[in-house]
Amino acid sequence: MDLISRIVLHFEDSAQTKLAAAEVLAMPILEATESMVRALLSNGKILACGNGGSAADAQHFTAELLGRFERERPELAAISLTTDTSAISAIANDYAWEHVFAKQIRALGQPGDVLLAISTSGNSPNVLAAIEAAHERDLRVVALTGKGGGKLASLLKDGDVHICVPHDRTARIQEVHILAIHCICDGIDCLLMGEEI
Repeated sequence: MDLISRIVLHFEDSAQTKLAAAEVLAMPILEATESMVRALLSNGKILACGNGGSAADAQHFTAELLGRFERERPELAAISLTTDTSAISAIANDYAWEHVFAKQIRALGQPGDVLLAISTSGNSPNVLAAIEAAHERDLRVVALTGKGGGKLASLLKDGDVHICVPHDRTARIQEVHILAIHCICDGIDCLLMGEEI
């Protein structure tokens, strides 16, 4: 197979994965959007975390809320827990990497806030600890996973939302995660400001 054919195959696989996931994920994406809007309308905020590409997705999501997605609107309260390198390195050094998000959630999270927890495998120890800390502080959790949800799936409670991409390949899962994030951003704008014509 030449490189052009390989590139085209990636595009085709990505498109097929997204189309197959649409029906399965539409309802949990709607539930995640409504949960976040309820938090924002109650003066709550969205906290977001993940590792690697999922950390970048967490930052991407909070940037869309703090600034804007596709249209002008008031700023929305969102914090990425992946961006404060001093806090992250201090917590990892003094405690363990597993605690880098959980300690921030215990400090910043308030009842009624929402945690967006992103883990393609569902098995990231620091994301699992973040979910436990979120539940301790009465935050709702929206989880973005793949590969069946891993250990994370068993931690979710009533009121939490699980957006689990029905795929095992990390790249495809991450591609659907960013699409889900964009759907949530668009949904938040629609619920807060009405549908744009």
